[in-house]
Amino acid sequence: MPPEILLKILSYLDAVTLLCAGCVNKRFYHLANDNFIWIRIYSTAFSPKRSSWKVNSVAKTAVSANLLSVEDKEAGYWKKEYITKQIASVKAALAQLLKPVRPYTGLPVKTKEAIRISGLGWVIILKEKSGREYVMEHVELSVNDSSVTIVWYGKNWPRLATLSTLNLCGVTPVFMDQSKIPTKNGPRWHSLIAKYSLNHFPESTMIGCDRLIRIFHLNPGLLVGLWKREEELAFVMANLHLHHLAERSTLGSAALPYELPPHTPRLDDTPEYGLHGYQFHVDMHSGGIFYLCSTFRNLFTKKGHIEDGAKLLVIHLKNNTEHLPLVGKVGLSRRTDVFDGCIKSCSIMDMTLLDEYGQPFWCFSAPVCLRSSPRPSDDDPQFWGQMYHVDYVDSAGRLHMELVWIPETEEHFIVSLVLYLSVAKINHWFGMQY
Repeated sequence: MPPEILLKILSYLDAVTLLCAGCVNKRFYHLANDNFIWIRIYSTAFSPKRSSWKVNSVAKTAVSANLLSVEDKEAGYWKKEYITKQIASVKAALAQLLKPVRPYTGLPVKTKEAIRISGLGWVIILKEKSGREYVMEHVELSVNDSSVTIVWYGKNWPRLATLSTLNLCGVTPVFMDQSKIPTKNGPRWHSLIAKYSLNHFPESTMIGCDRLIRIFHLNPGLLVGLWKREEELAFVMANLHLHHLAERSTLGSAALPYELPPHTPRLDDTPEYGLHGYQFHVDMHSGGIFYLCSTFRNLFTKKGHIEDGAKLLVIHLKNNTEHLPLVGKVGLSRRTDVFDGCIKSCSIMDMTLLDEYGQPFWCFSAPVCLRSSPRPSDDDPQFWGQMYHVDYVDSAGRLHMELVWIPETEEHFIVSLVLYLSVAKINHWFGMQY
């Protein structure tokens, strides 16, 4: 077919369909880069709207082509301009939407709306040692107060022995029409969030099991379920904290994750008092059930205690009035294509620590497990039940929680909760030299 006729046909396509047509072959790629077609699309989308101005064909666009410098631009110039401006407009809309924050978490209020408007989703890319890739779309997605939980399961998992890495990526449509529901068929932008090795699962990373499945925690925030008998993938669960989630899920590339802007040290107006006025919010949940949801204010540590690692006492062991119960029996809900189940003593923990200015200082969302602890040496009646502990560690600090099981009421009570902050993190945050 003559190129003139093909160009005429292509001129009636929208941007998404035109990009897809350009993927057919080399000839269609060059035709779909035509500046006259893309300047019509660009003008319709971004030029000031006038009731008497109707542009519906290449012929009508050509009338004002000289004013818009079509012919002196290389092929594909106006396509690039359109894509760049579309992405910028979506990012600007998201930034405006994510401005309002919750006072007790310092995190965006309208996360669900932002995900809906942007068409944001998440995929995992399983890479074989041979180089072959499998792209898996998420099956379940839930938005919590401080995190997003995404789950993948199905029948068509590749064999675990053939896999080398798992890439977790955010995906967004390149073009957004807020009047339409986003689809997975058009061109999408991939933003790498984290890369995980699947070559080996050390026993130290296993946090729980049931009769059929063992679960492993791969930092940051990934939970991998393996069938006990076959040692094959049963499900994958990602837990993503909302802090900078939109940026990490949209502003990176398929090969490199998004890097936060350089941190500007905050001025500590009273360094002689150490850390003060900190606020801590913690959730423990699974499958839409919350076992704990609490906020603690006015946490502090004295300057003399920072050099050995800042210690924030959230719940004091000897103060009974501060002890908190977990609601219900703790268990991690898991789903596969065959069986559903619950792994006892495991859950997802979301933690947000705000500094004295109300800015997120340390955040994480990760699976945790209640592990049995030896009984304390004293004979305090409050510790007559079985003792448990929960530990989490990353580069920013360590969380240690102690619990006691009360048989009479069949519930866990948190009797101690302590945060140990990294000195390197504190120095970086405030520009100090502790």
